[in-house]
Amino acid sequence: MALTTGPLMGFYNYRLSPGPVNGRISTFTREDRGSISTILKGRSTSFSLVYRNLLVNGNKFPKKGVNVVSPTTSFNTTQEILDAYEDEYGGAIIDHEGLPSSANAFSAALQSSLSLWKSKGKRGIWLKLPEKRADLVPVAIKEGFNYHHAEPGYVMLTCWIPGGACMLPATASHQVGVGAFVMNENREVLVVKEKLCPRRCSGLWKLPTGFIDKAEEIYSGAIREVKEETGIDTVFLEVVAFRHAHLVAFEKSDLFFMCVLRPISSEIKIDEKEIQAARWMPFGEFISQSFYQEDSMLKKAIDVSLARCENYYHGFTAHRVISKFDDRLSYLYYRD
Repeated sequence: MALTTGPLMGFYNYRLSPGPVNGRISTFTREDRGSISTILKGRSTSFSLVYRNLLVNGNKFPKKGVNVVSPTTSFNTTQEILDAYEDEYGGAIIDHEGLPSSANAFSAALQSSLSLWKSKGKRGIWLKLPEKRADLVPVAIKEGFNYHHAEPGYVMLTCWIPGGACMLPATASHQVGVGAFVMNENREVLVVKEKLCPRRCSGLWKLPTGFIDKAEEIYSGAIREVKEETGIDTVFLEVVAFRHAHLVAFEKSDLFFMCVLRPISSEIKIDEKEIQAARWMPFGEFISQSFYQEDSMLKKAIDVSLARCENYYHGFTAHRVISKFDDRLSYLYYRD
């Protein structure tokens, strides 16, 4: 019996040829990877076999049969290729769940994979390494990968195979914040004093503000921040202004959206971890604070918020839409 291999659509095909070995041969169909055994004359030998799956247009190729071969067969004629999925831009995304268990095996497989992908004209390669596989980071960097971004639990690295200027998109360049202007029927504004804030804002009565969470809408982030900081329930009305600033935090840019909300409750219950105090403050008292008189940008944002509450100005409302570009539900903000 002999093992023959051949490339097929980025896989390696394994097929069994007749041979002189006298033993029981089993044939399996495997997903992704597994351990399969041959039993020859009562002796069991196991080896690991990685089955290649590629995603093309979101669909896996059909499963293939995998034949068990004799332990006398030499595997030096084959090179392990990392599991990967094609992206929409001529690149590949490595399956981080199927990485070899050792750094040496990963290094060899990565070298073989990069060589194969280069021959197939692949361009950008994405490698997500979970925290528990951090030992593979220096191996990947040695093979030409660079840091792209990190999140709790993983680091993302990329490799641009063609050389020259990398055409892969950069990591996220912005953080997104919201401010909430909430005025009741008594012309009182919902304001807070923060426990921790820059010295220049110490003692300032300010609007509830905060950052948008991952996958959170602008309008829902504003509602959430008001609820968390003050306990007040609100309904989103409009985005009335936004500010775009640069080099704000760790050289990132910042988008800040001023939202007008309508209160539907009145009893304040502060978040004692973040907020020192909260109250309903008459608008005149609020805007007369020297901080706002000296900050033309914030004063303008507050002025248009007041104008919206008094129906002299209208901003952007949120509309649910689905784009054919990605078939996903999202929100488009525009003036009715």
